[in-house]
Amino acid sequence: MAPDAPAPSRIGQRICDAIKAQIASGRLGPGARLPSTRALAAEWGVSRTTVTAAYEQLIAEGYLETRQGARTQVARSLGCVAARQDAAAPSEVANRLSAYGQRLEAFDLPAVPDRGLRVADFRYGDLAAADFPKLAWKKAVGAALLRRHGRLRYGDPSGSSALRVALQGYLWRARGLRCEPDQIIVVNGSQQGLDLCARLMLDPHDQVLMENPGYLLARQVFLAYGAEVVPVAVDREGMRTEGLPAARLAYTTPSHQFPLGSVLSAGRRRELLAWAERSGAYVIEDDYDSEYRYDIAPIPPLRALDGAGRVIYLGTISKTLSPTLRLGYLVVPPALSMAFAKAKRLTDRHSPSLEQEALAELVESGAYERHVRRVRRRNGERRAALLTALSDTVSDAVTVVGADAGLHVVAWLNRLPRSAEAEFIAHAHAAGLGLYPIEPLYALDPTIGPPDNAGLVMGYAGLDEPTIRRGVRRLGELLEKFGCPPADRDPLRAA
Repeated sequence: MAPDAPAPSRIGQRICDAIKAQIASGRLGPGARLPSTRALAAEWGVSRTTVTAAYEQLIAEGYLETRQGARTQVARSLGCVAARQDAAAPSEVANRLSAYGQRLEAFDLPAVPDRGLRVADFRYGDLAAADFPKLAWKKAVGAALLRRHGRLRYGDPSGSSALRVALQGYLWRARGLRCEPDQIIVVNGSQQGLDLCARLMLDPHDQVLMENPGYLLARQVFLAYGAEVVPVAVDREGMRTEGLPAARLAYTTPSHQFPLGSVLSAGRRRELLAWAERSGAYVIEDDYDSEYRYDIAPIPPLRALDGAGRVIYLGTISKTLSPTLRLGYLVVPPALSMAFAKAKRLTDRHSPSLEQEALAELVESGAYERHVRRVRRRNGERRAALLTALSDTVSDAVTVVGADAGLHVVAWLNRLPRSAEAEFIAHAHAAGLGLYPIEPLYALDPTIGPPDNAGLVMGYAGLDEPTIRRGVRRLGELLEKFGCPPADRDPLRAA
C-alpha cells in the first residue's frame, strides 16, 4: 500500500473480511483471480476507491498480489503455507510447554473472591477499603506528578532513587535495619521478590528449607523452578533449627510465622544464621506484616543480626496500604545487588514509576508512618472484636493461636475432624460465610502434617466489627449443625 493510501472504510473492511473468508474456506485458492475493482464496486454498490483501498490493504497483509497489466489474484505463497499445515503431524502443532510450564500446570489457581458471601468473609490478606489513606495518597500522587521531568523514560530497574532513600530511613526507624539504598530492589509485591530470589539462587533439584505449614505461593514458586522443598516443622519458637540439612535457600517468616503466628526465638535465629554461613546458603526473611504487633513492640528482623551477608529481607506495603498497589522491596547483600537489578530489568524493566514516587513522598512526609499507627489501632480493635466474639459464641469448641500479631488468627475446631473440613467450609460458603482451611498450607509430608481436627485461617482486617460478630455467630450455628457445640461458656482457650 502506498504510504499515503487511505485505510479501508467500514464497508471496505467488510470487503476485506469477505475476501479473507473465501480464501480461508478454499473458494478462492492460491493464484485465483479476483474481480476487477469496477466489477466488485458494482456488486457491492460502492465506489471503486473503496474497493481499491480494500485490495491494497489485503496486498499489504499478504493475502493478495498484483502484477503490472494483470488482475489482482490470491497470493501464491498461501498455497505453501496450506501444504505445510496439511503435512504437519498433530504432535508437531500441539502446544509444548517448558519444564517450568509443565510444573505450573500442576498448581491450582487461587480462588477468585466470592462476591456472594453476604454474612462475612474471613479471607486473609484482604484490607478494609475504608482504611486506605485516600487524601494522603492523592496529595502524594499530586506532588509526584508536579516533580515529573520533561521527558518520559524508563527508570532504574532497582527502583526510584527517592523511594529507596525513603525506605532506607524507614527501615532503620521502624525495623532497626541498616542498609544502603543500592541494596534495596523495588519489586511488584512480595511475590515478584520471591520469584527473583528463586530465579537467581536456585537450579533444578536444589533444596529449599521451608516452614511447615507455610506460605503456599512461596512453596509453589520454589517448586516451579524445579527445586526440592524440604519441610521443616514449626513449634512455639518458630522454625525448628536443630539438625538442618544442607540447602541453597531457607525461607522463613521469623517475626510472625505464617500462618501459626509464633516468633523465631533468639537462640534459633542465631542457629539459623550459623547454618547459613556454614552451608553457604541464603535465608529469605519474609517480614510480611511486621507492623502489626499488639502486645509488645515489633520484633526486630533477622536481617538486623546478619553480619555475614546471608539474609535477603523481603518487605511489602500490601498489608499496610493496599495489595492492589503491587509494591514491595528486597534488601539484598551488597554482593547480590547487581544481579538482582539485572534480573529485575529483564523481568519488567522497573516497577510503576508514579506509584514509587508517590510512596516516597508518603514515607518522606511522615504520612506513611502516621497511617501505619492508625491502622494498627484499627486492626487491634478488629482483633479484639474477633477474639471476644469467638470466646462468647463458641467458647471451648475453638482454640485460637497466633493472635498476638498480624492480621489473621488460626482457629482450630476442637471437635470437628479434619475429614469433615471440606464439607464444613462448603456449608459455610453456601450460608454466606467465607471460611478458609489451613490444610493447603501444609506440605505433603508424612512426618509433619496438620492435626487431626479441622483448622481455619481467619482474616479480620477487611471487616468491620458488626460483620465480625455476625460472622462468628454464623460459625457457631454451623458448629452446632455439625454436632460440635461448645461444652460450656468458659473463656476462650488461647495459645
